[in-house]
Amino acid sequence: MKPPLVAAFVLLWTGSTLLLSERRWFARNRLDDRLRPYLPGGWSGPARTGILSVESFREVVGPLATAVGDRLGRIFGVHDDLATRLSRVHSPLDATAVRVRQLTWSVAALFAAVASALVLRPPGALATLFVVGAPLLAFLVLEQQLSTASTRWQRRLLLELPVVSEQIGMLLTAGFSLGAALARVSERGTGACAQDLARVGERVRQGLSEADALTEWADLADVPAVRRLVGVLSLNRETGDLGHLIAEEARTIRREVQRQLAAQIDRRAQQVWVPVTVATLVPGTLFLAVPFFDAMRLFAS
Repeated sequence: MKPPLVAAFVLLWTGSTLLLSERRWFARNRLDDRLRPYLPGGWSGPARTGILSVESFREVVGPLATAVGDRLGRIFGVHDDLATRLSRVHSPLDATAVRVRQLTWSVAALFAAVASALVLRPPGALATLFVVGAPLLAFLVLEQQLSTASTRWQRRLLLELPVVSEQIGMLLTAGFSLGAALARVSERGTGACAQDLARVGERVRQGLSEADALTEWADLADVPAVRRLVGVLSLNRETGDLGHLIAEEARTIRREVQRQLAAQIDRRAQQVWVPVTVATLVPGTLFLAVPFFDAMRLFAS
């Protein structure tokens, strides 16, 4: 039997086993694993997984995928921790699951590139570039999607922060405590700030102080405006005019957003002239080249 057929058979057998291990009629769980969620004390001891199952495959491949993914991310300029970005956008996935998914897509892209190279038979350099670039491209596409989601979330926080700050300031002025004001804004809001403030409330109920929970939010969001607002809110027990300070901070954030918007409008206005300039220079260069080459031919003759 040819080696490619053996490799294809092994891959097909492994993939089929992993897929069928998730079906109840194929791989029935043990009795203690089925009864574990209904125990009075909740979770008790680690759950057993089969040798060939998705859980065991993730446990084996997870550390390798995490190490390789973090190293490639740093090589290509991604310095934010993956777990931090996932927590920032409230993703239900953990870092290991994302790295395993990236590894799976990269391996699939590698096999697809190898198969395409064997069928199309391009030149050696092009085939090497195709085989090496396909898995890297698959990895970078998923990494870029997560980085874009993180950046978009930070932008949403910055845009929503002035209104949310004013709401917190009005509630504090009306007599609400800081915890009650944050809880009311998180309950009545639906934006990014509301979701982050809901997590702040959960951390407070888990035992953190309001200042520590807000500082944790500022570190996780990594937005300078959020960090400044948290610094103002931390003065809750030290000043009685916190609503005025929050209103001033909201105006500062709004002016910062306006400056960024004006700079973005200026950049787009300058970008409009790029195609106009190219469309003007290229025909002009061609018209100048014709008499220039004609004069050079006359001098040469």
